Amino acid sequence: MRGTSVVVCPSQEAIASRALDLVVEGLRTGITRRGSAHIALTGGSSAAALFALLRSDPRAARVDWPRVHVWQGDERFVPLDHPDRNWAGALADWLEADGGPGAILHPVPVDAAIDGDHDAGWAAERYADELAAVLPVREGVPSFDVLLLGMGGDGHILSTFPDTPPAHESERAVMPVAAPTHIEPHLPRVTLSPFVLRGALSIVVMVPGAGKASMVRDVLTSTPQPTRLPAQVAVRPTAVWLLDPGSAAEL
Repeated sequence: MRGTSVVVCPSQEAIASRALDLVVEGLRTGITRRGSAHIALTGGSSAAALFALLRSDPRAARVDWPRVHVWQGDERFVPLDHPDRNWAGALADWLEADGGPGAILHPVPVDAAIDGDHDAGWAAERYADELAAVLPVREGVPSFDVLLLGMGGDGHILSTFPDTPPAHESERAVMPVAAPTHIEPHLPRVTLSPFVLRGALSIVVMVPGAGKASMVRDVLTSTPQPTRLPAQVAVRPTAVWLLDPGSAAEL
């Protein structure tokens, strides 16, 4: 599987628990090295259990959260109160609750764009500027200490869908995405591009569920073709793929 680590966990809850350990380890290492750390969060449903653990599990308290910068991997271009926003649900419950972690938050500026009658391209440009101003750089690429990912049934990661402009991107860190027609919700988005995976020190890919077993097989075992299978960009030595028995069934 081309040098990447694959761990089959007994359940989705076990995936979240293992991911928590990797997040804590990566952030603590970054803080020790530089005095701060950066994590990009996935908006996929596979991370909800992890966000709940980050809110309540004692292991999360081992991180000095006021030294951690929290970024979004992608966001839907809709108002804050829209049910399809990624910055909602378990993620918002963790980050914004009373007595929350106190991390430094960097949401995609969707609200500012909408309030100013700007489009997703404007929000992507502003987010790219913010990344460039704050994030460390490794070999010319913005460098996250931890990058959390899920994978869609079509093989997409972040909001990089097969054969779309972000899947071909090799220079820009943030891009606007037109509303996909093949997958719900049919909404425009702002996404980190696969370009940023080159600089990430630790990538954690959480993929539970038997419905994704054939795509997991294709991504992890077939000839590299990342424009058709964007998740193949996350098949790299810095990545750990966390599967359950269902998603690993065809390996």
